[in-house]
Amino acid sequence: MLVIRNAKIYTSANRVIEKGYIVIEDGKIVDVGENLEWDAEDVIDADGLVVTPGIVDAHSHIGGFGTDMSDQDLNEMTKNSTPEVEAVYSIDTKSNMFERAVRSGITTSAIAPGSGNVVGGLVCAVKSYGHSIEDMCIKNPIALKMALGGNPKGVYGKRNQMPMTRMGIANVMRETLIKGQEYMRKKEAAKDDKSKEPPFDLGLENVCRVLRKEIPLKVHCEQFDMLTTIRVAKEFNIDFTLDHAWGASDYYDDIVNSGCKGVIYGPIGVLLLPGECGKIDIFSLVELDKRGVLCAIMTDGPILNPDVIFVQAGEVIRFGGDIERVINMLTINPAKIIGVDDRVGSIEKGKDGDLVIFKGTPALDTNATVVYTIINGKVVYNQ
Repeated sequence: MLVIRNAKIYTSANRVIEKGYIVIEDGKIVDVGENLEWDAEDVIDADGLVVTPGIVDAHSHIGGFGTDMSDQDLNEMTKNSTPEVEAVYSIDTKSNMFERAVRSGITTSAIAPGSGNVVGGLVCAVKSYGHSIEDMCIKNPIALKMALGGNPKGVYGKRNQMPMTRMGIANVMRETLIKGQEYMRKKEAAKDDKSKEPPFDLGLENVCRVLRKEIPLKVHCEQFDMLTTIRVAKEFNIDFTLDHAWGASDYYDDIVNSGCKGVIYGPIGVLLLPGECGKIDIFSLVELDKRGVLCAIMTDGPILNPDVIFVQAGEVIRFGGDIERVINMLTINPAKIIGVDDRVGSIEKGKDGDLVIFKGTPALDTNATVVYTIINGKVVYNQ
């Protein structure tokens, strides 16, 4: 049993406790509140410190990309659509990127295939600490990755293959989903007659998960590419998230009315490039949040060091974001968006014992630092 006492607690469950207790047993939170009495050997006196749920990074590639991007084991760029592949097989859990994530308070990451393909493969949710991928992966799959814009254009245009234009990208998206619809219709028409079923296709099986709304599309898109995503999603009646979302401030009404599962914004602090990457408007999260859109902030690791997630959150504060709601953008919101909020993202009874203890308030104080990171009730980092 681990007890944290005397802490200011941002629960990300519509409650801030000014001086509270958290009790963790067998890896789970068993109580949270004020003036609790528990007999425990392991006690952390967090007087003067701040506790939040473990940070959830809803868009990352750690463990599958080299820090210098030379090794891209999460980019199967042999054809423009590879829905059959899964990120979980490319994650090196011994990578020092996970240690860096732990030191920065990131306890769960959505690890996605890269954006070299229009359809990149399945995404999984992984804890930052554990002995193997079986130990660390808490949900697989959580989404099917797609990508629009310069990335797939840059890969396939150089080969003089589709897609070398945005027209081609939209075609690959639609073609993949249409193939999935046809495959699903044939399977349904066959009923129990195996002889009439279409040949098994793992990639189309994964596309069918999207069409049945079992998982959303996770779409790398910026500026007016977001409108393409919204249009295609509406056509096929599927769920989706808008990832990166630079330029979202130009399309508030479109995003709000689209019914998207969430906007996962960032990273900022990368090179300003012309066109799709040139409008860095993280202030858009303030307005989108006010209008009911689930908003989260990403690292796109290893593109940015993991602790820069707090710098980005600080920018949302600077543009008028409320501290409690911005902390939600690092915790419960991304957990909901990637479908793991039953286990992580808030400090509530029954949730995993994933917590971060800070000196200072993250996002609000520029000098806030991680003192402890706790995963499954175990202290995995102590400053």
